[in-house]
Amino acid sequence: MSDPRLRQLTIKTGVVKRLSKEKTVYEKEVVTQRNRIEKLKTEGADDHVLRKQEEVLQESMMMVPDCQRRLAKAFEELSEMIKNEEELKESDQYTAAVAILEDAKVNLPH
Repeated sequence: MSDPRLRQLTIKTGVVKRLSKEKTVYEKEVVTQRNRIEKLKTEGADDHVLRKQEEVLQESMMMVPDCQRRLAKAFEELSEMIKNEEELKESDQYTAAVAILEDAKVNLPH
């Protein structure tokens, strides 16, 4: 991997992969937290506990748009690099980048 473009391609691919995964984790956390709050409400939990859990939910919900924005930017950068570096098409890094872009599409707004 002596070509610096391959190194950049690998880095950008890793960023898209990580942010895509991160967004999915935050979305799952929001669902889990909502379920936890509902369970606490039905069990008649203390108001203080409920408020704290609501704060945790709000924090998780705020992270989703942030991840979304960062993912969209990283996706765009990697897509642009793929378009501009077509001579790297034969490399494993290029193939991996294309696969990650395809996987990440589900986490982008339509």
